Amino acid sequence: MNILIVEARYHPEVADALVDGATAALEKGGAHFTRVAVPGVLEIPAAIAIAVRSARPYDGYVALGSVTGPAHLADMLYAETLRGLMALGASGIALGSGVVLAADEGAAHDLAISHDIGGGAGRAALALVTLGERGAR
Repeated sequence: MNILIVEARYHPEVADALVDGATAALEKGGAHFTRVAVPGVLEIPAAIAIAVRSARPYDGYVALGSVTGPAHLADMLYAETLRGLMALGASGIALGSGVVLAADEGAAHDLAISHDIGGGAGRAALALVTLGERGAR
């Protein structure tokens, strides 16, 4: 099972915490993974869409990032990112989402660790890949 992790690096410490959780979950699930970094959360859906159309698409995808800042701006960035990810998922892509919304970078980091957001995204991707494999039989 090959998984692509797309990580937004805008908040590096949060991204590292999310990636640590995701890679631990993927390793535990026996998956091979590749990591690719994008500048911010809005680029995550585009990166996954590009990878899906590549000559060798992955079996599943993990989206990781964080959004902070003034509520009106953060809410918009978060909603648009999730809208893009939901469109990809609805098209049949095995996708685990680990995008955190918080008031500031410290709170995002704490949330990423305390709720194992990255690990949850990795486990979701594995579950959806497995579901897809069962449907293909």
